[in-house]
This record gives sequence, C-alpha cells and structure tokens, in this order.
Amino acid sequence: MTSPAPGRIAEGRRFSFRTTDADEACEAIAATYYANFIDVLGEGPMLDASFEVVRLGALTLGDLRCGAPVAIRFGDLGAHHVDLPLTGRIAWGQRGGDARLATAARAAVFDPVGDTRLDHWAGDCRVIAVKIEPSALRDHLERLLGRPVRCAPRLDPEFDSSAGPGLTWARTARLVIGEMDNPGGLLDQPMLAARFEETLLSGLLLAAGHPYREELAAQPSTPVSLRPVRLVLDAIHARPEHPFTTTGLASTAGVGTRWLQAAFRRHLGVSPMAYLREVRLDRAHHELTTADPSFTTVAEVAYRWGFGHLGRFAEKYRGRFGELPSETLNSGRG
Repeated sequence: MTSPAPGRIAEGRRFSFRTTDADEACEAIAATYYANFIDVLGEGPMLDASFEVVRLGALTLGDLRCGAPVAIRFGDLGAHHVDLPLTGRIAWGQRGGDARLATAARAAVFDPVGDTRLDHWAGDCRVIAVKIEPSALRDHLERLLGRPVRCAPRLDPEFDSSAGPGLTWARTARLVIGEMDNPGGLLDQPMLAARFEETLLSGLLLAAGHPYREELAAQPSTPVSLRPVRLVLDAIHARPEHPFTTTGLASTAGVGTRWLQAAFRRHLGVSPMAYLREVRLDRAHHELTTADPSFTTVAEVAYRWGFGHLGRFAEKYRGRFGELPSETLNSGRG
C-alpha cells in the first residue's frame, strides 16, 4: 500500500504515508524532513513503513515506523532534531562519533551540521521525530532570556525523557502526535497550536543541556517595573481572541519571558496566560449570556475563545460564574 509523496509539507497540514518500497520511503522522508538513503537490514521482515507528519509553526512532528530493521544515512540536517522512540530503539551517531542508543527513556538530539546516521532502527521501533528550525530556537531563547544571543545554542546529544523537563517535553510531543488524526481538534485552533509550539521550544531548552540552560532556570533578578505589564494588559484587552503566547506577550512588552512572568505574579498574582484565560472567560460569558441557543452551542463559544477541552472549560467557567456554560446559554437572559 502506498500513498504519493508530497512536496514540502505546509504549515498546519497533515501528511499520511505508507509503503513497502524503500525508495518511496526515502522520498517521503526527504519531502517532510531531510534527504536520505535507506538500507533494509538482514533477511528479516519486509519493509512496512508508516509515516504520520504535521507541521506546527517552526516544528515538524512525525510518528514514524519502518516495520523492519533499517539503516538511514543523512548529510547535514540543517535543523535541530529530536528522535524519541516510543517502542524499540535506535542506534545512531553524528559527525563520525561513536554510536549512541535512543530509547523511550533517552531521546536523541541531532545538530544541524554534521553527517548523521541511524545505524540500526529496530523493526519494532516507533519514533516521534521532531524537526526544529534553528532560527526559531534561537529567537525563542532570546525571548526567554530577554537579550540577544549570537547563534542557536549547541544542544547536548541526548536528554533523559523519563523524568523532569524531558518527560514533560515527551508528553507534550505525544499529545500533539495524538491530535493529528483529530480534524477540528486542538491543532486546528490557532491559539492552542501556538501554545504547543511554544511549550515544545521552551521544554527542549530546559530538557537538553546547552550553555544557556542554567541562566534559563534561574529566577530573574531585574527589578520589576509596572510599564511592561500595562503594555501586555492593553494588548490582551484589545484583542483577547488573538492567539497570544507568553513569549509573544513578552515581545510586545520588550522584556524576557521570565521577567514578564515575575512582573505579573508580583503585580497581579497570576501568570500572563492565566490572566488572559480570565479575560477570555469573561468574553465567553458575555457571548453565552446574549446568544440564542437555537443558533449557538457551548462548544462553538469555547473553541472561539481558545478552550480546547470542554470539560475543563465548564469547570473553570462554573468556578468563575457559579453555573455551567449551558445554564448561561439557556437562561434566556439575552
């Protein structure tokens, strides 16, 4: 069974591909990730490759399986890349170094530059493969630090994905992968898709070792001013429907992400995104109060204001307004 390989995958678009032909698998990986050469190893089972890929801003995420042991060779990737096996393992190396082993507890991290090889992708291995544009990672790091850096950080070649920030990163990646076969779900909501991208970028910078990691983990020491907070409040109230992220709001204020979070907690007692959620709850409440239940549903209003999980929306809504969203909609107050 085969599907035609596409050109470069467009942002927000899904790509599903399956084949038993190594050349077709090679073309599909080249179209969505990087140029490559695939060799099926030994006399084991025949190739049965299955690729599910989605573009999320500066990230490309895929759920990849080969169904047979293979070796794959690449040149320079031109991007940061993480391979996280969900099952099985991959023996890999870069720039002629010794082979390393990627497992469900140990993610492989590849540099943009240097010949790259997957020496043995086990036949039972299912991999979450994440491609990250270097400029996006550098820009995100600058926003988090609140200052420029000369180039994208050099990441350590692996990180622990079984605990701490690495486990959070792995769970977030799995959540995105799980949403790929859900049309109209979280990935199709711009507000939420932007948050997933931001979470994966921030999480990688906290999970993987690099020269800026300790600085990122430290609390901001700059005295907190009120002016950046006012700038962010103005932006939120002017366009609460906009797909804001913490880094985007920090850029609006001209400060670093951690700096902005500290300022919000000191002056308002909440994070910027928690404040934004409260504003959106107010707007959702107003809309439900004035809407005609014959033409409007709670789900439509929730998704419009960035609430992708209806159960959590109802919980937060009742905590704020003392009734369920459906009760407001059907109250006839409009």
